[in-house]
Amino acid sequence: MFGFVNKLGKSAAMLAMVAALGLSAMSEKASAEDKITVGALRFTSHSAGFIAFEKGYFKEEGLDVEFSFFQAAQPIAVATASGDVDFGIAGITGGFMNLADKGAVRVVAGVLHEKKGVDGMMILASNKAHEAGLDSVEKMKGHSVALTQVGSTFHYMSARIAEKAGFPLDELKLVPLQKVGAMIGALKSGQVDTMIMVPHIAKPLVKGGNAHQLGWLYDYAEYQISGLFTSTKNIEERRDMVERFVRAYAKGIADFNRVMLDPNADAAEKDEMTKLIHKYVYVDRPYEKAAPSIQAGAMNLNEGGALDVTDVEKQMKWFQDAGLASSSLTMEKLVDTTFVKTY
Repeated sequence: MFGFVNKLGKSAAMLAMVAALGLSAMSEKASAEDKITVGALRFTSHSAGFIAFEKGYFKEEGLDVEFSFFQAAQPIAVATASGDVDFGIAGITGGFMNLADKGAVRVVAGVLHEKKGVDGMMILASNKAHEAGLDSVEKMKGHSVALTQVGSTFHYMSARIAEKAGFPLDELKLVPLQKVGAMIGALKSGQVDTMIMVPHIAKPLVKGGNAHQLGWLYDYAEYQISGLFTSTKNIEERRDMVERFVRAYAKGIADFNRVMLDPNADAAEKDEMTKLIHKYVYVDRPYEKAAPSIQAGAMNLNEGGALDVTDVEKQMKWFQDAGLASSSLTMEKLVDTTFVKTY
């Protein structure tokens, strides 16, 4: 009897050892799979990811994150589809929509959303155009506007502005310049008349006498500018990883909105967060010069990563009508609504 019990004990011990070895191997595999690359822009509006990284929110979710920086939104979408990066934070462009139609990528959360009362994208005029009489958005008809690419968020924003201002988009001369830096240079030199730009870039241009403010985008379109997206492969094969990433990113959003958007936020905490963001934004400037622009560039981020699917669908239909997105694209292909709240 005791021999039988002893054998049972040995068998149980062996099973426990095998299970432990199996769990160890699974743990090592999970750790290897959780190395994550994120495609981003060096914009204040991308700060939630930087905050989540610096404060350890990604680490808490078992994610080893690194950032890969780009000059425009469309290349981030391509890199996400190809697997060169695991997640992208960027505008929902026509190029992204065509990748989604092919089943390569989907939006899983919202990031940047225009909101009245919170400084957002600014509509600018060059000094040259302003001196010639361009002093309001309604007078933009017939003028040139800088874009990164055809089918970009800048293209879509220009269409929304034209629609609200009462003239057709083809009354604007669209000038694709590929990179944000080239857009800025073209406006400052007077090679283009107008530009729509994030506030951490736009405000210093106006303050420095290099451009004139015509208005705010939120008066013409309160829309879901950017989203958090990943490959369809990640959603299907690594869903738990995607869920953990979204949770960590949402914590970064909460911190950003609480500190950077509240005029009554603790000054020391705002300074600490600004220093954190400065590691990624305006890295070529000393902190004293970078801090005012970073703080001036704080924009409204979607709490919890909630996604305005109503507006995303409006965007999709515009791109389809403009021939910039496939007519076969559906919201089911474009957005996965199972990760965050939608509205």
